[in-house]
Amino acid sequence: MMSKEAPQASEADPAGQAAAPAEAPLLRLYRGDSAKVLKRLPADSVDLVVTSPPYADQRKSAYGGVHADDYVGWFLPIADGLHRVLKPTGSFVLNIKERVVDGERHTYVMELIVEMRRRGWLFTEEYIWHKRNCYPGKWPNRFRDAWERCIHFTKAKQFAMYQDEVRVPMGDWKHSRLKSLSATDRQRDESRVGSGFGKKIENWVGRDLAYPTNVLHLATECGNRRHAAAFPDALPEWFIRLFTRPGDTVLDPFSGSGTTMRVAHGLGRHALGIELLDEYCQLTATELGLTARRGKIHERA
Repeated sequence: MMSKEAPQASEADPAGQAAAPAEAPLLRLYRGDSAKVLKRLPADSVDLVVTSPPYADQRKSAYGGVHADDYVGWFLPIADGLHRVLKPTGSFVLNIKERVVDGERHTYVMELIVEMRRRGWLFTEEYIWHKRNCYPGKWPNRFRDAWERCIHFTKAKQFAMYQDEVRVPMGDWKHSRLKSLSATDRQRDESRVGSGFGKKIENWVGRDLAYPTNVLHLATECGNRRHAAAFPDALPEWFIRLFTRPGDTVLDPFSGSGTTMRVAHGLGRHALGIELLDEYCQLTATELGLTARRGKIHERA
C-alpha cells in the first residue's frame, strides 16, 4: 500500500538528479518559505508530515511573528501545499497550541481546523502532548500550560497506521485485575450508552503489551539545540513509528533545528525538511552532515 521510493524532485527542483538510492535513506533540507518550496515537490510523494509551526505572535525575533487574527490566512496556503504533496494514505500531524490574547484563549486553532476541513482535510484525531517536566507557574486567571495539541489530519478515512509499533507495557495492574475473571469479563461488554464501543477483558490475558491512549507523556526538550522551541525527539519518533514504515518519506515544513529530519533518518525513513532561516539550515546541515548544493538545498552527499 505504501511506496518505498524516495520522492523525485520536479523539474523546478535543481537537486532532482541527486536523489539517494532506495537502500540509503534520503536527507534533504530546503531553505525557503514553505508555501513556495512545497510547490516544487511532486504531488502524492510524502507519507507523513510532522511539524510544529511558529505559534501566533511567537518567535518574533526569528520569524517575525504572525498575529492570532491573521494566523489562519497565513497557514492555509501551506496546508494546501501539504495536501498536494501528501499521499492519499498519508498523515499530517500538527503540533500547535492556542495562545492567550487580551485575557482569553484565542480561537485560531479551532478556526484553522474548520477551514482545513473545508479544503479537503479530515480532522481524524487529536493527540495531547503532556509535558511531564513543565516548570511551575501561575497567573491571575489560569495556571501553567502543561500540554499541547498534536492534531492528526488525513486525506482519506483509510490511511497507513501501524498501531503495534507503539504498544506499551501492560503494567502491574494486570496481575490483580486479570487473575480472577468474572462472567462479564469473559464476554464482550457493550457500552451502556449505545456508542458501539465495548470491551472483553479476557482478551488481555497473557499479553505483555497494550495499545496506548491518545495522551503522550513526554518531557520537553531542555537542551533546545539553539532553537527557541525545539520539541523532544520522542514526539516525532512516536508518530513516525505509528504512521510510517522504513523507506517511507517524512517531511517537516518548519524544520527548525532539524529534529524531525534527524529522528526520521535514524529510523530508516527518507527525511525532508524546509526551513526559512539560514541560521537553522546551517545548524541542521552541520549536525546531519549535509552538503550545500545549488538552489538553496542541503543534502547528504
